Amino acid sequence: MSGHSSHETQEFAGTTRLFAIVWGWLVALTLVEVYLAYIHLAVITTLLLLIGLSVIKAGLIMAYFMHLKFEKFSLVLALVPALLICIGLLTLIFPDSFRLLELGAR
Repeated sequence: MSGHSSHETQEFAGTTRLFAIVWGWLVALTLVEVYLAYIHLAVITTLLLLIGLSVIKAGLIMAYFMHLKFEKFSLVLALVPALLICIGLLTLIFPDSFRLLELGAR
C-alpha cells in the first residue's frame, strides 16, 4: 500500500504574501471610500461609487479571506445567487433614499 487514501485533501494555496497584498488593496479601497466622503460630488455619483467599491471589497474578502477562490466551483455557484439577490435588493431599496433625502430637506 502506498499510504494514500482514495480521498485526497487539497492543500490551501494561499500565502502570507498573498493575504498581505489583498489586505493592502482593501485598505487602499477603504481610503478611496473615505476620500469620496470628503469631496463634493453629486449624491448619486458618490453613492454609486461607494456601492461599486463595496462590491469589489466584498468580492476580495469572499475570494481570499473566506477562501472561496480555493474552493470547489460548485460551492461558488451556490453563493453567487445570494450575492445577486443582495445586489438586487439594494437596487430596489436605493430609490427610497431619495425620498428620505427630500424629507430631510424640508
